[in-house]
Amino acid sequence: MFGRKKDTTDTRQMPRSLAGPGTSRTNGTTNEPAYVIERYAAYYPMNHKRRGMALIFSHNKYNVPNVTLPSREGSDVDCKRLKDTLTSFGFDVKIYQDFKLEEIKNVIDSVAAMDHKDSDCFLVAVLTHGEEGDYVYAHDCAYQLSSIWTHFTAKNCPSLAGRPKIFLIQACRGNQLDSGVKVQKDGVARYSIPTHADFLFAYATIPGFMAFRNTSEGSWFINELCKEMNENGNKYDFLTLLTFVTQRVAYDHESMSNLPEHNMRKQTPCVVSMLTRLLLFNEV
Repeated sequence: MFGRKKDTTDTRQMPRSLAGPGTSRTNGTTNEPAYVIERYAAYYPMNHKRRGMALIFSHNKYNVPNVTLPSREGSDVDCKRLKDTLTSFGFDVKIYQDFKLEEIKNVIDSVAAMDHKDSDCFLVAVLTHGEEGDYVYAHDCAYQLSSIWTHFTAKNCPSLAGRPKIFLIQACRGNQLDSGVKVQKDGVARYSIPTHADFLFAYATIPGFMAFRNTSEGSWFINELCKEMNENGNKYDFLTLLTFVTQRVAYDHESMSNLPEHNMRKQTPCVVSMLTRLLLFNEV
């Protein structure tokens, strides 16, 4: 039901071998992938030397001029839980706590300039406050998420071309609240790759709405994401996992607050995929 059936006539089955590293070059108009797999392979290869880097930008406290942002109690729980889960999947996890925007940019510039040819994939998690328009907060100011992820396009980071690039965003995307509705029971030839292919964005909530976080248990989204990965991460492809994460958050959570406008509210995670193959993590 959830897996893709493989047979000898299916050209999209996982390739048994990969071509060599190949070349990677940029001349202003042409970018060749750092590695080549069969054009219509159904799965991203997960047999490189390393799983890949996972960068976690976690923010608890802020010092933003003219803006008052509350500390994010419970974010440390999210950070530890996410680190433990990603480490168990073979990621090289690095945590950056309460970094200023210039510090974040320095990390991103440095990582984007690295050679990732021995990695399966790449992941960035941002745990912070956010606003409409995909603005999130560093320690000292707001910035758009595009100022991070665009550094890893096939043009800007050729060694990640053709590899999945995952971005997890635990942040509000506005101030709207979802009251919910009661429901009654009754994807081996060389080929060009689009600059923006192979990205996956998983947001805690839909545009315009708030994302909830428990001060002792952490955020609904990160909590359920880690649960789903730990239980089924080697069984289902990542988009399927995220579907079940959405299900868990949507059906199993409801806010409790002394503020009437924040009480009994719901949340729906939002997934934006430009993946061109199925992303299934093999066991490590």
